[in-house]
Amino acid sequence: MHGYELSKQLNMLLGTFRALSYGTLYPCLTKLYAEGLIAKEGDEPGADIRPVRAPGRSKIVYRLTAEGKERFQDLLINSGPAAWEDDEFGVHFAFFGQTRADIRLRILEGRRSRLEDRVEGLRAALARTRERVDSYTLELQRHGLEAVERDVRWLNELIAEERRSEATTGAAGGPYPPAAPISIDPGTKDRRSEKESS
Repeated sequence: MHGYELSKQLNMLLGTFRALSYGTLYPCLTKLYAEGLIAKEGDEPGADIRPVRAPGRSKIVYRLTAEGKERFQDLLINSGPAAWEDDEFGVHFAFFGQTRADIRLRILEGRRSRLEDRVEGLRAALARTRERVDSYTLELQRHGLEAVERDVRWLNELIAEERRSEATTGAAGGPYPPAAPISIDPGTKDRRSEKESS
């Protein structure tokens, strides 16, 4: 697809985690092209593909090369500590449908461990500063703690679902989506269920 469509797709897929501007996207496409991970349609010898025309300019249509597909697969199986961090986790999670079950589980458990450490740090900071800060700062700290605790509960649900799926299928290799929608907060009804019942 061309850059504009790619930007729309990426923002739809990753928008919860990061907004992708054209100032980020196009240098990235240039770098991927220079590394041979993507190609421009019409690059192939003998290709008769004309650029898609838009008013006033032509659009370059990109596609993954074989090397790009290999690199993507390498990124999918990277489940080390970088995949547990804020910047990386959301991107890995967005592609869980194409990720092996054992790797999904490792990333989820690593992320949970990282957030449990963060919860402990936030609780300690809250206990230390409770008497020294105003009520608004205290509320902000509580809000941050509750948000991380909610993420830990969500991860616990995802991990439990992955383990149930693994036990049901008896395999840890192939990608498969969670069997049922999972709400973020145990006290919150799943929105899809609400729509189906109305």
